Amino acid sequence: MNTEAGAEEGPRPVASVIALLTWYDKARRKLPWRALPGEAADPWAVLVSEIMLQQTTVATVRSRFTPFLQRFPTPSALAAASMDEVLHAWQGLGYYRRARALKACAEAVVAIHGGVVPGDLPALLDLPGLGPYTARAVAAIAFNRMAVPVDANVARVLGRVIALELPPARAARTLQAAADTLADPIRPGDVAQALMELGALVCSPKVPSCLICPLQSDCRGFASGEPERYPGRPEVKERGARFAVMFLLEDPNGAFLFRQRPATGLLAGMIELPSTPWQAEPPDAPQVRDAAPIDAAWQEVPGEILHQFTHLDLSMRLMRARITASSPPGIWMPPEGFSTLALPTLTVRLLRHAGIWPEAGSKRSR
Repeated sequence: MNTEAGAEEGPRPVASVIALLTWYDKARRKLPWRALPGEAADPWAVLVSEIMLQQTTVATVRSRFTPFLQRFPTPSALAAASMDEVLHAWQGLGYYRRARALKACAEAVVAIHGGVVPGDLPALLDLPGLGPYTARAVAAIAFNRMAVPVDANVARVLGRVIALELPPARAARTLQAAADTLADPIRPGDVAQALMELGALVCSPKVPSCLICPLQSDCRGFASGEPERYPGRPEVKERGARFAVMFLLEDPNGAFLFRQRPATGLLAGMIELPSTPWQAEPPDAPQVRDAAPIDAAWQEVPGEILHQFTHLDLSMRLMRARITASSPPGIWMPPEGFSTLALPTLTVRLLRHAGIWPEAGSKRSR
């Protein structure tokens, strides 16, 4: 049985690298953050893309990367922006902690490196918001350093190549050692991207396309006849469940009441509708009454909305009311101004459910 200590031998370096790069030259996708063959990569663009791609699909990032980079074309531009501006530009990408990490990174690049992304791995590792994977990815792709980053896709590829029975999180050193055997002094950035691309396009979690894989001849998982067994899977943790009631309050001018979430925690700093606390049981009538922003004739909008985070499911009911007199304090905004607010997907779904999202009233959550 392969354990972390007993699965350290990686693929045969020379043959594997040649096969991998030959495949990549034909199969590589054209992505907005990826330099074309022969072009020099923009280190800032690479850094931004790698943080965006953490826990997010290429399809999601593809449409949002260019507008974000146009708004913040340099570390200095992002460092000088307010957190509200950054969160607004980050809308739709989720995991907003990454936006805060990226801003902290930009501020450090400006303060320590004069606004220029450093090119050596130790300096990249010292930047806030960059873990070992992101630092290695930037070093390899943007600066052609001999560093091979290991993300989830690469971990799956190499875990199958060495038939790793442990979950990747418990075998980080083994996987990095296997990755390092593929480091190439001539095309280090392409090796890094080729491994990521291989995991995305060929070595998929289910039903991998082994017959067209350039690493097939070195892959112990393929040789076993059961490549999907590798690497080992972590224990599935039970998801948490939370319940809340959200309040949609409209004033006589057609504006709606919002508030800003705390600066730390889930959806930190984002704009949301007032609500009851998110709790383990559905709030009862007194709790709903106490949490309402104002005493009004609240009416429930039919239907329940389920929103899934990485670690919990949030079940929500929506209450709506209109006022004719004084308005409680908060952020008041008419529908035509919703796009100026840093609204998480959760809030957008609630507004669509109520039928007041601009030009999207028919796209209601089910």
